[in-house]
Amino acid sequence: MTLQVPYLADEAIERDAEALLAQFAHARGMAIRAPIPIEDIIEKHLKLRVEFDDLHRLFGVPRNGFGVGKIFGAIWLETGQIYIDESLDPEEHPSIEEFYRFTLAHEGGGHWRLHRFLANTARGSLFADAQQPTVVCRTSQAKERVEFQANLYASSLLMPRKLVMQAWCQRFGNDHPGVLRRQDRIVVPGDTEDEILVRAFDRMRAAEAAQLLAAQFFVSPTAMRIRLERLGLLHREGLKTRIVARPALFF
Repeated sequence: MTLQVPYLADEAIERDAEALLAQFAHARGMAIRAPIPIEDIIEKHLKLRVEFDDLHRLFGVPRNGFGVGKIFGAIWLETGQIYIDESLDPEEHPSIEEFYRFTLAHEGGGHWRLHRFLANTARGSLFADAQQPTVVCRTSQAKERVEFQANLYASSLLMPRKLVMQAWCQRFGNDHPGVLRRQDRIVVPGDTEDEILVRAFDRMRAAEAAQLLAAQFFVSPTAMRIRLERLGLLHREGLKTRIVARPALFF
């Protein structure tokens, strides 16, 4: 069953991520720079325990189970125990370490900071099985409010607004948004809208910027593209976006 959480404004989620970074920086006597030291924040500052395991085996869910989706992580909000699927172990799979970092920020940042106050009521009963995690994060539930909030928190934590804006300005010399032109898309039969945009994105200067910024912040290019859109630095031509009263760069 999906954990039911109250509505939280995007701005409130981002403010808490900024507060966590400020607390960590103050405790360490250091300035926050990219890439964000997410392991130190989660394990040393928040004191959460992180382990790797085969989560599909652990929870008795087929890895390719229909309608279940891939399980990337799980958290026990009562104890602060985090499990991450062994497929994301950066020592075994260093080429996808950015996905491990995002999952760590999603579990230890998003769910722990935003949802741990629900730990005592999430079980619903004193006789509920506390050995089971409070939240199991599956790709099939990515649009649920609880997962959306944790994703936004992870994005804000790993790609802080101020640092991303600075990086964009250093790249382009200003904070004018870029526009992803519809005619530059590559349409491949069977592709989803998101996949189409990502493929087109790789063919343009905007893609180059996202790739460079993704490497700087140690996140995936897709995560950086989404963050740039949320910050108003990248728009898709012909689609509804919030109005920005600044000239745009067309790529």
